[in-house]
Amino acid sequence: MIVYGIKNCDTMKKAFTWLEEKGINYTFHNYQTSQVTAEKLSEWINHLGLETIINKKGTTYKKLDAETQASLDSPETAIPVIMSKTSMIKRPIVEYKGTYLVGFNASEWTTQIK
Repeated sequence: MIVYGIKNCDTMKKAFTWLEEKGINYTFHNYQTSQVTAEKLSEWINHLGLETIINKKGTTYKKLDAETQASLDSPETAIPVIMSKTSMIKRPIVEYKGTYLVGFNASEWTTQIK
């Protein structure tokens, strides 16, 4: 299991606590210290869609100018923007046994992670 996100995010802290309470081993990939590759973003976009991985409610997205926000509608133009502003990626994204979980939802995680 790989958990992608930012260490100091409140949602991430809830996810870490849940995983630790369940005794689940995971590898953490911190966006702020280790870049997310274009290939990884393409993989997520192909499986989940841009709308799912971009956090449009967050301040990073809201601070973008209208032209940059509009460029996030296409993978080709969105990937470079996302790579330069990784905090706009929804958190966490979990890769687990060939599936993906986006965001932390304890009940969903309980049914999906075994």
